[in-house]
Order: sequence, then structure tokens, then C-alpha cells
Amino acid sequence: MLTLAVLAVVALVRGPAQVPGAMVFFATFSALVAVVLVASARALWRDRRWARSPVITWQVLLVVMAVGWLGVERTIGAAAVLGAAVLVTVCLLLPSVVAVTTGKTAPTVRHRGARGDHGPTS
Repeated sequence: MLTLAVLAVVALVRGPAQVPGAMVFFATFSALVAVVLVASARALWRDRRWARSPVITWQVLLVVMAVGWLGVERTIGAAAVLGAAVLVTVCLLLPSVVAVTTGKTAPTVRHRGARGDHGPTS
């Protein structure tokens, strides 16, 4: 997103932009989205609950874009974007991730003994 913002500014300065107001808005919006996504990634790294919402919202937008792209032409790039967006969303909604980001402990995995029981009996 930050790259798009820079490219929009370059196009605006060089002169090929036919609608400068729209290019300024696009550059500003792209930069703000990039800032929010970077802040969200940092917050997820620190187990903050609020960070899942903007990241999942971005993934939904990527899915919509990829499905539209696949409707026009089937490319590996569109399939990769779709797959990555679905994978990130699924990972963010895993019970262990939800537990960590909500401040609850992650569910523990209980291993069964060799005989299939739940441990030694007395």
C-alpha cells in the first residue's frame, strides 16, 4: 500500500495524472491503510485483541478483489492472493490465536496414555 501511495505521488508530480484531486486522495488513503496494517501487525505480535479486526477486514477486501480478478482472467497471482487471504483469516480465527489475543490462556492439549486412557489410575 505504501508503494501505491508513493507511485501516486510520483504520477502526480510528473504530470500524467488527469485527476490530481483523486490522486492526492488515493495517495493519502493508501498511506493511511499501510500505517493501520503495520500498526495492526505490530499489535498482533504483542497479542492485542483489537488488531485482528483491521487485518481480517483487509483480508475480506482482498478476497473480493481476487474473486473479481479471477472472474476476468484466471491467473496464478489472483489465486495466490485468494489463498493467502483465506489462510491469514483462518489463522487469525484459530481458537489458540483468539485465546491469546483476548487475554485467556490457550487451550491445553491433553495427551492420552499408551493404552488410550487419560493417565495413571490409582
